[in-house]
Formats: sequence, structure tokens, C-alpha cells
Amino acid sequence: MSQPNIILILIDDMGWRDLACYGSSFYETPNLDRLAAEGMRFTDAYASCPVCSPTRASIMSGKYPARVGITDWIDTGKHLHPLRGKLVDVPYLDYLPLEETSVATALNEGGYQTWHIGKWHLGWPEFYPERHGFEINVGGSERGGPGGSYFAPWSHPGLEAPEGTYLTDHLTDEAIRLIRERDERPFFLNLWHYAVHIPLGAPAALVAKYEEKARALGLDALDPLEDGGPFHTEDKHGMHIKHRKFQSHAVYAAMVENLDWNIGRLLQAVAEAGQAENTVVIFTSDNGGLATAEGSPTSNLPLADGKGWMYEGGTREPLIVKWPGVTAPGSLCPTPTTSPDLYPTLLEMAGLPLRPEQHTDGVSITPLLRSEPLDRGPLFWHYPHYGNQGGTPGSSVRLGDFKLIEFYEDGRLELYNLREDIGETHNLAAELPDVTRALHARLRKWRESVAAKIPQANPEYRAV
Repeated sequence: MSQPNIILILIDDMGWRDLACYGSSFYETPNLDRLAAEGMRFTDAYASCPVCSPTRASIMSGKYPARVGITDWIDTGKHLHPLRGKLVDVPYLDYLPLEETSVATALNEGGYQTWHIGKWHLGWPEFYPERHGFEINVGGSERGGPGGSYFAPWSHPGLEAPEGTYLTDHLTDEAIRLIRERDERPFFLNLWHYAVHIPLGAPAALVAKYEEKARALGLDALDPLEDGGPFHTEDKHGMHIKHRKFQSHAVYAAMVENLDWNIGRLLQAVAEAGQAENTVVIFTSDNGGLATAEGSPTSNLPLADGKGWMYEGGTREPLIVKWPGVTAPGSLCPTPTTSPDLYPTLLEMAGLPLRPEQHTDGVSITPLLRSEPLDRGPLFWHYPHYGNQGGTPGSSVRLGDFKLIEFYEDGRLELYNLREDIGETHNLAAELPDVTRALHARLRKWRESVAAKIPQANPEYRAV
């Protein structure tokens, strides 16, 4: 069998519950629901960080962010002037080093034409996608957000479009064009959409549709400040945090539906090119949904919190994989996976030799895709920073059903049984001291192995 084409679709800030097939009762995603029905849906897939750039680096490198050295979203101001609370944010790289042999380079050397379209956010021009194995780069730059607006004109290098063009539509048009103009080699399409990152924006007709839907469901009439409204507040880690309780944001919902529509267009183009049965499609996100700050446009419940937090809402993601002839249609996989696993998985899909010296932390999940068992082992996270959304520095480990979080400000340990308590509401650390000690020892040993930087006390900190 010939090498399959590979399409990797990465969404920016999409939460675990943001698709109908993952439980959303407000957003409409028929094309992605169909993709899940044709392939495998993962219930416990994770991003390697609760913010974007580190996860993107882990996908490209096959390594945990702490090992690569990119542990926070890349921003010059934040990089040069670290945030300070009780602790001081650790330094981190603001680029993906050229010494990393990216998965795109590995695929390109293995005979693939390689295309990057959309958000990159892994460094400056000398570290753009074309320096990391991509033959074509459309819109990938140092910029993190959508450039002030989702409607042209926008400020993205090489993404000129007529005024009023919608960004998600334009990126999909470019992907379809490349598929139609491809050469005889298999292709790797790395489609990293800017949606659904803020500032929110969507076509007016779709926004109106969801405004009407919210009215019909009675969601628009609820007082935001009362118990029945879309938000609730709580004191957490010494902060007053506002959470969205249910999905009802019309603009965000419109962005999700438009994204789904565009993915449907892309997959139709693949079919029209006669490549549907020889194309792997992978869909996932770079971190959890934005649920606790900056307008809190979505809800991740029953998961706790969201983007920027060490809890499940910050890192648990949708992951759908369709590998024709391999994944069983409509199959469900509960085995935990993490974003560095994509690197060796793509190589195995392509029939290329693994590069264990590069994808040090990734484990190929092809056995899972064949509905075979896989002992993935523990998953680790390290976020030694203060998140814009309220999260505080910490690291965590998941092994089996148990997840341990260590918060660096006060050394607090929290232990949860995710099978019984997916919302992380009951800390078992004191009740299960043996489990807590064992997982904490694993976490400390892992941090040492990747030379993880630990934030230090802020000598200027004064409690209010």
C-alpha cells in the first residue's frame, strides 16, 4: 500500500466539550461528528501544556515542552519581563530550535511534500515553518492571535485577501488549492487554524443564528449575575475566578460551526481528488477552552477550569483520528495520550523508521488505532508560569486513573481519581498518602530527567 497522505488539523483554544460528539448541546458540528463516526474518538487525549506554543513545540519535536525549553506561549514582552507573584516566572525559549528535527522534516526526508497553513507561533522569521521542514508556508508566523480581526485586512505575512474575507475560510481555500495542485508525492498538510482564539469574530448570519438559538432555549434571558446565569464565581488559589457554567456564546458558537463547515469542505476536496481512502485525518486542539477569563466564551464542564490551568479543563482535548482501513468506524478509545505522541505515530503511519533520539517523550499510538492494547505509561505536565487566565505555576502527572498536581507557590499536592471524579472536586492526597508519595516521586524524577526549570520565590512579594 502506498504511503498515506496525512492531514493534521490543530485548533487554537478548542475545549474538550466544544463538539457535539463530545457532549456540546449548543454548538453544531455535523462534519466533525461524521469524522468521529468514521474513525476513532479519544476520551482522554491531552495537550502537553495548558497554553499554545509549548504544545505546538511538542507536536513538532515529539518532546515534552520542558525538555524543548518552551514552557509558555511565545510573547516578547512576557519573555523579557516575567510575571511575578509569590514566585517569578522561569525563563524559556521564544523559538523552536533548528537543532530539533521536526516531524515535518522527517516526513519530507521520507518522501512527503509538506505544507503548513495557519498559526505557527514558534518563533521569528529565522524559525518559521520553512526552516523546520515545510516546503510551503501559508500564514505561519510569530503571531499568536488572529491579527486583531478574523476579517481581512489582517496583519499576517503572505496572507493577503480581499477586504472582508473570513480568515478560517481563506486558510481552508489555501489548503484545498494545495490539494488540487499537489504533485505525485504523498502530502502532509499541517493545518493549524487560528480559530477559536480571541478576539472572537464570525460571519454575521451565523452569529444571528446562534443568538436566536440562545433566545429559543431561554439562555439569553438569564441574568449573568444571578445563580441561573451563565457564570459562577469562586475563590481559588487566593483569586476571585469567574467561570462559564454552560455554552451559550453566540459568536463563539458561530466560529465553531464555521470551522466545522470548513473542515467539511476540506474533506470533500480530498474525496473529489480521489484520495479519501488514502488520507489519514487527525483533529485535535492545543489547549483547553477559554472558560475563566477574557470573556470566558466557552464552558468545559464537567472538567475543572480551562486554558491556563493545571486542571483537566486546561489540557484534556478532543482527538479524532480517521485512518482508512485501520481505525474501526465509530470506535472509542479511553487510553490517555499526549501531543508528543503524534510524532512517532505519524512516522509509523507513513511507514518510516522511528527517530527515538528525537521524539524522546512521544509514544506511537498506532496500536490503539488498530484497537490493540497499549500501556502508554505516565503523562507529565510542567507549567512554571502564571497564566493569563488565573492559573498558578505547577506540574502534574497522570498514571492510570490517578492524577497528582503540585503547585509551586506553596508546595500543595492535590490527588484526584479521574474515573470517579472527572471534575477534580475531591482532593485525595491526605486519604491516599501512599499513592500521593509514589506519584510525587515519579513527578520529581521526571522533572530532573528533562531539566525542568522551577520558579523561585519573589523577594519583592508582599501579601495584600
